[in-house]
Order: sequence, then structure tokens, then C-alpha cells
Amino acid sequence: MRIYLDHNATTPLRDEVLAAMARSLRDDFGNPSSAHAEGARAKGALEDARERVAALVGARPGEIVFTSGATEANQLAIHGIATATGPRRRLVTSGVEHPSVAEPTEAMGAVGWPLTRIAVDPDGRLDLEALATELEAETALVSVIWAQNETGVVSPIERIAELCRSRGVPLHVDATQAIGKLPVRLDRVPVDLLSASAHKFNGPKGVGFLVVRGERPLAPWLRGGGQERGRRGGTPNVPAIVGLGVAAELAATELDERAACGAALRDRLWRGIEAKTPSVRRNGDPTCVLPNTLNVEFTAAAGEVLVEALDGEGVAVSAGAACASGAVHPSPALLAMGRTPAEARAAIRFSVGHGNDVGQIDHVSTILPDLVARARALAAAEGGSR
Repeated sequence: MRIYLDHNATTPLRDEVLAAMARSLRDDFGNPSSAHAEGARAKGALEDARERVAALVGARPGEIVFTSGATEANQLAIHGIATATGPRRRLVTSGVEHPSVAEPTEAMGAVGWPLTRIAVDPDGRLDLEALATELEAETALVSVIWAQNETGVVSPIERIAELCRSRGVPLHVDATQAIGKLPVRLDRVPVDLLSASAHKFNGPKGVGFLVVRGERPLAPWLRGGGQERGRRGGTPNVPAIVGLGVAAELAATELDERAACGAALRDRLWRGIEAKTPSVRRNGDPTCVLPNTLNVEFTAAAGEVLVEALDGEGVAVSAGAACASGAVHPSPALLAMGRTPAEARAAIRFSVGHGNDVGQIDHVSTILPDLVARARALAAAEGGSR
């Protein structure tokens, strides 16, 4: 039996989504830009999905731009807004962003765009006073993460949005981890742009969206064809978008149940770890965190060793962002929170979701103490041999 506790990396495809995608692959083969009946059928499926996604996030259908995922949506937002503003102006982000925001802003900084990264405190909370001082007339865009992918810490988006709106600065929010876990309603929070990926809430990989509120100017990242009202060229992946639409509808319908179940499993896991495994620390503010996410430091153990040991026992977890897999280095997010490199390397992320139950959680908390003890002994032996 496998136990999958890495839902922040990706989620299993729901049966309802798979069935809808299979029908679309068979029936919606026309090009949505074509004028014939087959094209009209595909166009209808595309627009139905757009309406479902818009309903999930409290936006208008015309504000939804379909993309290949949140990475593309983030880059479209950052480059699109910055380019549309004209001369190079300040970009403001945080020290705990996903690489798909951190790296493009860093690259723009390297070619002359003034760049400011706002610090976070030891619990991962953004310094709002520091943010307020950076909001000036020369700021082109603020880009912050709604919920941090490794720690699950939730940003005070309402307050951030109010600050940005009061200074007339556009706000982009990476909501990839928040969708399907928290209420994300743009009809209640004045966010200008918002990104997400379907595969984080039981939809398919390779599809996501960017919400562009109102008629805000946005320079296209992919040009050619004029699709998505000229904001993203290329023939759309209709079956994947149909799957996104079904996943969005499920997320809207099941939001409260998912949050309650996730929080119960997460808290049960933490209680089990804390009671049975010595020298552990929870990373991130436990009062303002995603209901499904638990990040734990196992002092004096190597996170990658624990991930491998758990995998050998049939349990999938993560030692950091899935996008950083294959490289053994401390988490930039945990370093930004003041952790030492050794402390950051000792952290494991558990993230629960569809398919998890109490029995699985209890099994993991039972096998962990021995695995942690062995990982610590290995680390001590390696340290002593140097």
C-alpha cells in the first residue's frame, strides 16, 4: 500500500475530471477558432470551462486567461504588466515566493528593473510595514504568494490588497496552493491578477489560468493567433481545459469539507509526531496556515534521507518544493524565515488531500520515530567521519 502525502506537489486526478477529459478528447476535436460546427462545439466546451473557473474565484469569464499552468501564468503577469507600464520601474515581491516568481523577477532585476524582496518573520509572515514603505509611484507591480507552498503559511492578502489599492499599485497573487483549500474570491478582495494550476486541485497537469481583472493592460507573453482576447496566443488544449473546469466546480462545491478534513488529518499527524518523535519543530505560523500542510524540522536529520526512507516504507512526502527536486540544498523559504542551512535541510513537508484517511496518518506517525532515529544516527556518523 502506498500513502501519498505530497498533495502540494501535485494531486491525483479525480474520476469526474478524467471522465470529462475522455469525452472531450473524443468529441471536442475541432479548433475553437474555426467557424464550422466542430469548431463551435470545441468553443462551447472552452467557454463552459471558463465560466466554471470564473465562478470558483469570483471573477467574470472574460477575465480568465487559460495557460499551460501557474508558471506560465506567473510569468505572463509579471512580464505582461511590467512591459505594459513602459520604462523600467520597481518590482516588489517577497523572500518566500515560488521559483516561478522568484526567478523571473530576479532575471528582470539583472537587466535593470529595480527589485525589492520584502522580508518575512521566523513564522513566515510578511512584514507589512516594510511593504507599505515600498509602495510608491514608481512601483510597477507587487507579486506575492497567497499560501506558501512549503510551509503553508497564508499571507494576509486582504490587507496587502488594501495597501496596494490605496497606493494605486497593481497586485499579482500566486494562488496556486490556495485554490481548493481556502476561499479565494476576487469579488471580495481587490487583487488585480491571480495565477493557479489545475493539477494542484485534482485537475490535469499542463493547464492553468491567469485572472486579469477589468481591462488592465497586459502585454502578451506568447504572441500569434490572437487567442484569449489577444493575451495568450496558441491553439488551446481543450480537453485539459475541460478537466480544469470540472476540477474547479468540484473545488467550489467541496471547499468546506476539504478544509475540515484536511485540517483534522494534518493536526492528527502533528500530534502523533510531537508525541512520539523527540526534537521536532513545526515551521510556519500554525494559526495562519493551509488546512492540509505541515512542515516539520527533525533536528539533526537530513530531510532527503527521511524522504528516501519514507518512500521505502511506501510513504510519499517532500523535502521542499517539487520544482527543486534532484538538488540537495536548503529551502530558500526556510532560510528567509531565519533557519540555518542545517535546520532547513532537516525539514519535511507533509501535505494531505483526496484519498488520505486516519489509518494512513496513524501509520505514518507510528513508523516515523524509528526512521528519524536512523537518519540522525547516519548524520552523526557522517559528521564524525569528516
